[in-house]
Amino acid sequence: MLTKENVMNEKKFKTTLKCSGCVAKVAPFLDEVVGAGNWEVDLDKPVKILTVTADNVETSKVVKALEKGGYKAEEVK
Repeated sequence: MLTKENVMNEKKFKTTLKCSGCVAKVAPFLDEVVGAGNWEVDLDKPVKILTVTADNVETSKVVKALEKGGYKAEEVK
């Protein structure tokens, strides 16, 4: 879960995820790269945004984690 302390370290990614099933498919890959509990996807909006709050996470590793699950992501600046 995101807290005020880790908002400063967050990165946001626009994804091609569509539903909770999609999120479940990429979860093992994201957990491996950023750690369980350090990410979440907002499925309530048309553009599904992945928020990562782990320290020193490389953008390319997050993108590759989603690609392993069959989805795309690009960092939102």
